[in-house]
Amino acid sequence: MPLKTASKCVAYYRVSTDRQGRSGLGIKAQHEAVKRFLEGTGGYPPVAEFTETESGRKVKRVQLDKALATCRAHRATLIIAKLDRLARNQEFLMRIVDSGVDVRFCDLPDIPAGATGRFMLQQMAAVAELEAGLISERTKAALAARVASKGQWDRKAKHHLIPGAGQLAAAAAVKASAAQAATDLAPIIAELRESGANSLRQIASGLTAKGVPTPRGGQWHAASVARVMSRAAE
Repeated sequence: MPLKTASKCVAYYRVSTDRQGRSGLGIKAQHEAVKRFLEGTGGYPPVAEFTETESGRKVKRVQLDKALATCRAHRATLIIAKLDRLARNQEFLMRIVDSGVDVRFCDLPDIPAGATGRFMLQQMAAVAELEAGLISERTKAALAARVASKGQWDRKAKHHLIPGAGQLAAAAAVKASAAQAATDLAPIIAELRESGANSLRQIASGLTAKGVPTPRGGQWHAASVARVMSRAAE
């Protein structure tokens, strides 16, 4: 829905990369969108126009700050040709809300200027914050699973993961558990030997009779007794 009354306007355009900024890709379409949006309102041409060339890593928006300052100086409405992905950018949305400047979006004309529009932007910013938090939680969970299976997190290591560290940690934990089990079973085995169980098979039978499970919860055999006794001797 275009503006219905005459108003001073400041236009803000954006492209995503330096290459697009140099080539003008998308700028012409944004100029046309602003012109159509302001047709018949007396607000065209804008009192000033600002073009932001931003990358995905760029946080500062110098041209946006200039556009907002110009709006305040002229008591003008900020016209943003293309909001699209910026609708999910909490920092961008809150910068506009906190500026106190009325704003209209050519690609989201149902968002009005004034207090109602600022309220809607606040809600969009809240959703963007929630979405960022959920993405962060999913990323941390995925990283934890990857570290557990493929390696430990280390910012000094290439690609941040030490290959094999996860497997090594798991193997060390299994070894420590087996050693502890052998230590716990040693007095019982010694008691059986003192009572006349001299062979591995006899010791296995004695452990079974006492209801003592193997470290893995299975049945005792000569080989399993030998492993336990070997670990206890280490």
